Amino acid sequence: MSISRVGFAGLGSMGTPMAVNLARAGIPLLVWNRTPGRTSAPVAAGAEAVPGAAELFERCDVVILMLADAAAVDAVLDRGRPGFAGRVTGRTIVHMGTTAPGHSRGLEAEILAAGGKYVEAPVSGSRIPAEAGELVAMLAGSPDPVDEVRALLAPLCREVVDCGPVPHGLLMKLAVNVQLTAVVTGLAETVHFARAHGLDLGQLSDVLGAGQLASPVLRVKAPKLVAEDFAPQASIANVLANVELIARTATEAGLTLPLLAAAQALYAETARLGLGDADMVAVVRALEARRPG
Repeated sequence: MSISRVGFAGLGSMGTPMAVNLARAGIPLLVWNRTPGRTSAPVAAGAEAVPGAAELFERCDVVILMLADAAAVDAVLDRGRPGFAGRVTGRTIVHMGTTAPGHSRGLEAEILAAGGKYVEAPVSGSRIPAEAGELVAMLAGSPDPVDEVRALLAPLCREVVDCGPVPHGLLMKLAVNVQLTAVVTGLAETVHFARAHGLDLGQLSDVLGAGQLASPVLRVKAPKLVAEDFAPQASIANVLANVELIARTATEAGLTLPLLAAAQALYAETARLGLGDADMVAVVRALEARRPG
């Protein structure tokens, strides 16, 4: 299938650099955001901004949704309302955000019933990998639309993994986030421990980076913790929402995830400290708040 135009809805901290990379790659891109004033960077890169969601769907063969949550996805699709069929019929809807697997499964059924196509494509990575076009996408859906979307995502991703049927893309994303949450929370505890004992934190970063624990996450997050730089790449509020989603999905499967539960409590405490918009490494503030004296 030849794609004439691609639509992109959701220009947040991840969506904006993703849309910019698509436009820079020469893909004929139309962009729209529910909150006005966020289209300037994609437009400067070659995209066209449209004033409303209805026009975005009307003019595009494929529409990418990089939205905050299930409510936002349903609202943009006009799901459960008369406009839904007109927005999805004959189009490929690419869901790149993170929602509950059950939500995605139901959405696929409704889009297929209306004569559209549906692909899950959640990504692993935060703002910096998004800017560099180095995200990892986890695709799920029927083979033909998955193949179509795989080629489209090349400017955004260094790797694209086929995960099988919906909702296995989102389940894979949640599984990855179990590990990511544990790693970053553990790193915050490491720095908290080292700072309390007067260790040289730069030296700590060097030791971590020289050993078997070295990773891209460590290279990005350790300097932020050392400098107490909480400028957001992935915010506390976003991580907490993801952790809560993982916890619900685990409970539905009869699973217990004790490390995740401990992290969930820490991120919730951090949010209550007024740091919901800070980077996830600000979880160290919850650890500091627990220290006696």
